[in-house]
Amino acid sequence: MPRRRPPPRKQRALPPLIESRRIETGPDGYEYEVRPVAAARATKTYRCPGCDHEIRPGTAHLVVLPADRGDQGAEDRRHWHTPCWTHRATRSPTRKWS
Repeated sequence: MPRRRPPPRKQRALPPLIESRRIETGPDGYEYEVRPVAAARATKTYRCPGCDHEIRPGTAHLVVLPADRGDQGAEDRRHWHTPCWTHRATRSPTRKWS
């Protein structure tokens, strides 16, 4: 009796790549690169410039940095609560970005 080949495995489609970086206008009118940080990757405590409250470890949030400064923009990055960044038009930064 001839041997049968097993049916070919179905290849799973790869999940679509999620664009994790985006450019948005900040509360001061300049463009900023916005990067989401998952709760599992948030390991430090930061202070949100939108509300001046702490962003505790394990809290999903956003990293916002100037878009026009290239590698030097990372030095000026700020960590924002997601709702604070969403409502940035009505909520000005409580701390100076300089």
